[in-house]
Amino acid sequence: MPLRSFLQIGQCGAASVLCVLGLAGPVLGQSRLGGGDGSGTDNLRLLPGVYPATPTEALPIDFGGLREPYDPYFNIDWSVALRGAYTTTDDGEQYDVLLVPEVNLEHVGSRSQIALDASAEIDQPVDGEINVSGLRLGLTTGYAVDSVTALEANADLSVTRERSGTPGLDSDIVEAPQTIVGSVDGGITRQFGRFNVGVTGGIERSIYGDTTLSGGVVRDNSEQDLWTLDSGLRIGFQATPIFEVFAEAGLGREAFDHPSSVLLLRPDATNWSIKTGVAGQWSSVLAAEASVGLGLRRFDAASLGDVRSQLYDARLVFTPDPTWRFTAGLATDIAPPGPDAEGTTRVQYAVNADVNYTVNSWLVLRALADWKTARFDGGGDTETGHGYGLGADYNLNAHTALTADYGYDYSNSATDGPEDSHRVTLGVTVAR
Repeated sequence: MPLRSFLQIGQCGAASVLCVLGLAGPVLGQSRLGGGDGSGTDNLRLLPGVYPATPTEALPIDFGGLREPYDPYFNIDWSVALRGAYTTTDDGEQYDVLLVPEVNLEHVGSRSQIALDASAEIDQPVDGEINVSGLRLGLTTGYAVDSVTALEANADLSVTRERSGTPGLDSDIVEAPQTIVGSVDGGITRQFGRFNVGVTGGIERSIYGDTTLSGGVVRDNSEQDLWTLDSGLRIGFQATPIFEVFAEAGLGREAFDHPSSVLLLRPDATNWSIKTGVAGQWSSVLAAEASVGLGLRRFDAASLGDVRSQLYDARLVFTPDPTWRFTAGLATDIAPPGPDAEGTTRVQYAVNADVNYTVNSWLVLRALADWKTARFDGGGDTETGHGYGLGADYNLNAHTALTADYGYDYSNSATDGPEDSHRVTLGVTVAR
């Protein structure tokens, strides 16, 4: 069971009357926005000819935990993890000490939802310098204008740096570049009878630092800095209370700060995409979605030509009971190659799956696996890889847990050949 659930149970034990009132609040709040409590025939989805909200919105907003206005404006959760890691790669072995603080602020009102998440990963290799290998900040907001219209806006900022020796990273890289990515996006979804229409738009900024190579050589990656604009339109038709057929179209723009030192021009491009698929949701047990389509990346410079690709996307969430949760996904990514890669476009297909099992109130087990393949148009390079991992959380009490994880990664590229790594991590997490 997650640590947050332990805390809620402890609070109910201390003041059971208040917990009963607190649990009754969401039910009262929900009654104003939708009919049916989901039990028996008291459910709008079971009434003939009635088609409520689409099973998988283009902009999904979860208002299932509505609370009354007199509750605290923000629920605050935080945790601090201290971990020791041992990693072995083709280049040798390494010991690290990791400090991972996280904080979450969440507000859910009768119409609005706001969530702020922040986390960092501070890495101290043995006999090495302290390094901030990851810093992430995310803001998600949603607002229900009425029973058929929803607004959503998001903002994200991440600062990351890959570890040297990571499979897929060139073997002569001593220090990978720092990557800074910031984005803002938003959209609106509205229901028109059985039709659901969603419009989205966003802007993203990517900045890449220098790469340090063996021998002290420093490579400048500023030519990869770029702005990305995206927009999308999604139209869905709810054929039944469970299944929805939909179509999506996207239009985007990529603008680089500087010309490429290899191409001697700026590889600015316009992206088009179109997909069609089907989505379904069976109560809270199973949600699935699959789509296929075509993507086109057209460069401003005619000499670079066009990049065409097939688009395949799918996702599956299966929760047969509160103790089990299975998720799986297939995604297509078409983007610039990034630093330390050749070509004009990276086309990647990735599959991932994970499972979580709550054995009892003090033990949680988890496992994950992934696979990917990528090609680099304009450069002829290819890359494949896969990995898997196992982990467990042992809850000592409502605020403290022991964690153990093992991860394996494998990569095989045309330039570096096969590489793999094994990583074992042990630690303790203290949470609110």
